[in-house]
Amino acid sequence: MANHAAHERDLFTVICAVVCLVSLLFIGSAVAAIVLGGFEHLGEAVTSAEVLFSLRMSLVTSTISSTICLLLALPTAYTLSHTNFPGKRAAEILMELTLSLPYILLGFALLLIFSSPMGKALKAAGFAVVFQPTGIVFAQLLVNLPFAIRMARTALEDVNPRMEFVARTLGASRWEVFRTVILPLCRNSLISTFVLTWARGMGEFGATLMLVGVTRMKTETLPGSIYLSISTGNYDTAMATAIIMLVVSACTLAIANILSRPSAQSRSSR
Repeated sequence: MANHAAHERDLFTVICAVVCLVSLLFIGSAVAAIVLGGFEHLGEAVTSAEVLFSLRMSLVTSTISSTICLLLALPTAYTLSHTNFPGKRAAEILMELTLSLPYILLGFALLLIFSSPMGKALKAAGFAVVFQPTGIVFAQLLVNLPFAIRMARTALEDVNPRMEFVARTLGASRWEVFRTVILPLCRNSLISTFVLTWARGMGEFGATLMLVGVTRMKTETLPGSIYLSISTGNYDTAMATAIIMLVVSACTLAIANILSRPSAQSRSSR
């Protein structure tokens, strides 16, 4: 019986290892296809005025939208994690629903909003969104805000509540507890939230396509540049642009992994 059980365990381990190998080969082949297909054309891409424009557009819009995301996500996450209020469960469901919706649907929702009389009034007042670079920021914001709220909430909930309790018993206000206890303990996690949100903004395309389209040298982001290159048959530039995005994603992942490591202060608080 013991030998039979050991044989079953070994067989299960082998099957899992084979499935793991197949999965890794499948994922690795996708990355390798980008690297091998576009590396020789990378020099052309980094000197192309259009690619450089799309890179700047992606960097600027992602930085702006991610900053706004974090500013909105922090108080929202604090409210959801530290207070009880009527409709809290409905708010949580709304966050989860938005996370699960296709991005192109979110972009369509924004298009309806900014094509409404309110949106037309904003345009008349000089705040145009549809088919404008400003719309890229709104598209990235709607796509990334629920994600940022979830990550920020997880970071805030990981703080040891005993430390908050001690600070409160010593006379600290909620704002002082938040500023002097909570923020320092989850600083790295919040920076990681910003970095990952920024990376998602760099790669956002579905909502942006619906709200602002892809106009060369106007609303062209890196994903939009790849889309335009492929649609015109310029596969070499598309592959080289994809490598730029791959490098940005790899650097972002490395930074996020470094920041996600618990600090000595955080470990001592547990």
